Amino acid sequence: MEKDPNKGYIALLGWSLNAVEAAELFDRRYVVVAPDWAEEYCKKHDIPYILWNFERLNERSVEIAEMLKEMGVDVAIPLFEETVEWAGAINSVLLGNPRLFSQSILMRDKSLMKRRAQLGGIRVGIFEEAQDREDVIRFLIRVNQALMKLDGDPNDPVHFKPFDKAGCFGHRVIRTSEDVDTIPAEEFPALMESHLDGWEFAVEAWIHGGKIRFLNISEYVTLGYSVFVPASPELERYRPQITREIEKLIKAFDIEFGQIHPEYFISNDGAMYFGEVAYRPPGFKVFELLERVYGFNAYQASILVFDPKTSEEEIEAFFPREVVDAKGHAGCFGVYPRRRVVSRLEIPEETEDHPYFESHELTPPLEEVVTKRTAFGTHWGLLYFFGEDPTVMRDLLKRQEELDFYI
Repeated sequence: MEKDPNKGYIALLGWSLNAVEAAELFDRRYVVVAPDWAEEYCKKHDIPYILWNFERLNERSVEIAEMLKEMGVDVAIPLFEETVEWAGAINSVLLGNPRLFSQSILMRDKSLMKRRAQLGGIRVGIFEEAQDREDVIRFLIRVNQALMKLDGDPNDPVHFKPFDKAGCFGHRVIRTSEDVDTIPAEEFPALMESHLDGWEFAVEAWIHGGKIRFLNISEYVTLGYSVFVPASPELERYRPQITREIEKLIKAFDIEFGQIHPEYFISNDGAMYFGEVAYRPPGFKVFELLERVYGFNAYQASILVFDPKTSEEEIEAFFPREVVDAKGHAGCFGVYPRRRVVSRLEIPEETEDHPYFESHELTPPLEEVVTKRTAFGTHWGLLYFFGEDPTVMRDLLKRQEELDFYI
């Protein structure tokens, strides 16, 4: 598409083919900032590209910000968790606002994030920081003492999350000292938090001028396995309350623009607890699911709300109406082999023949022995579904957990 020089010039930090294709079909100039392995593809397909390896921020970090500034780039957009701090550092230079770097650190360090949320009057569970396994054992004991557990009672679990990993990576549920022994030393430092009973869900919110411009509620069927959008009417009825919580979050974290991906719990009495917030696209291809049901491109939406030159009229014209403009429900399921030894991929007939089934991105196994899953692990690929009835969608996604795709 022809690029409008009066609109923002965007840097995409990290590599996502879907994000690049969205930028190519949008009216903003863009450049991809990605590691050296992306160079050959970018040259072959004439994609504007700058080589940069996203190691830990160091004294060279300002180089990429100055390079982009000289090119006339207006703003950098993080595509992955590992580039959030880089975007903060770069945007603090491009937009002349040093606070943006401090904000990006809050979005990366789960312990600082919880403290900031708490200072903003947002409900969180009990949490502490862990430097080693002994800290985890002490926290497990203290939480269960506070819950007045007696000898012989099973422990209430606590959750363990490395400070700066994305999503479910490294997330462990700890119940016993034996569970603590399995935590590798490199997972520290980490956040420990009490278990929150309730309905867990995620939000994708696009913010411009400090205001929510589009808010999606993603319904988890099983965390780490499945999600669908928009949420069922049972969860959507909390939308006014969820919107108020997101507005609190925007205020607490001083967010003027961009796209956020927070997670929450609704307890049995309707109270809402903050889990965490990311300043990047969600996992499980939720952006693609949103395009399937609403027709707008969520990567282009992010470019729109990050761009300081975007007009109010453009924002209003771009976004559909939440829920009412959705053409159905789109869901996906992350497949993980249930067997220890596998030889081939085989899609179950009941999945393939279901009217809601659309496609999959599973590949034949490269190895026969399945690596033991640690923490939440990583799925082997996704199945995609689309249909009218959220109850059918929920039951269908749940059913996939009982099926073998690798045999």
